Amino acid sequence: MTSNRKLAGRDVFPIGLGGMPMSLAGHPPEERSIRAIHAALDAGVNVIDTADAYCTDEHDVGHNERLIAQALRGRRDGVIVATKGGHTRPGGAWALDGSPAHLRSACEASLRALETDRIDLYQYHRPDPKVPYEESIGAIKELQDEGKIRWVGISNANVEQIDLACSIVDVVSVQNQLSLEYRSPIGKGEVEECERRGIAFLPWSPLGGIPKAADAPGQHEAVTAAAREHDVSSQQVALAWLLSLSPCVIPIPGTTRPESILDSVAAAELELSDDELAAIAA
Repeated sequence: MTSNRKLAGRDVFPIGLGGMPMSLAGHPPEERSIRAIHAALDAGVNVIDTADAYCTDEHDVGHNERLIAQALRGRRDGVIVATKGGHTRPGGAWALDGSPAHLRSACEASLRALETDRIDLYQYHRPDPKVPYEESIGAIKELQDEGKIRWVGISNANVEQIDLACSIVDVVSVQNQLSLEYRSPIGKGEVEECERRGIAFLPWSPLGGIPKAADAPGQHEAVTAAAREHDVSSQQVALAWLLSLSPCVIPIPGTTRPESILDSVAAAELELSDDELAAIAA
């Protein structure tokens, strides 16, 4: 069994919940997503990840934040809600705005959408090549200094950006893509850097992304073999492998179904052998 992990010095469940699939184009009825959030909470999940850009387009910004706030009414105690700013959604596309002015207005909007006066964890969503990285991080530090943000995280950051951000503000988390199909953060040292610094590493798309989550883990023979051996889903094996990489790793699988998050949560109980882990890593 995987023990609790640390985020900003707090004990958190080893698996979090990602809210993105609940709010993109073609998302399911909100009632089903709320049931999934409640199922996660009932199972012990206490990290929920969202972003203002988890929506259909620029007219729907903050949809996922509002949905999560609704689901957490009366159940907020002990839950860390992480959101992000720096992406925009013109016409449903994904664009960037890391300017201090945008990050300030985005943070203010997220405070309203999340129905709070202080955001638990605010993450810079993605570096904007038009804005010096230190300016964007500096703007978020100002928001923290003003009491609008409790903790600061960064997303889609390489080792150099992690180092730079840490020189400006106390960074508690890095959220980068990491899965069986996308292992770059291992090879490029991002997971290792987070472990060295005591920073939580939050893999996004830990099951391969929304279109692939149901099938991608099962495309790996070693994963399929371990799933058969333990009589669990391939998704559980994939998450258990991620958890084995480092004690700083906290996967945040996205879902819209209660049964899916309960399956993911069970990965914290799955103990893979050294041989199985080596075969999966090969």
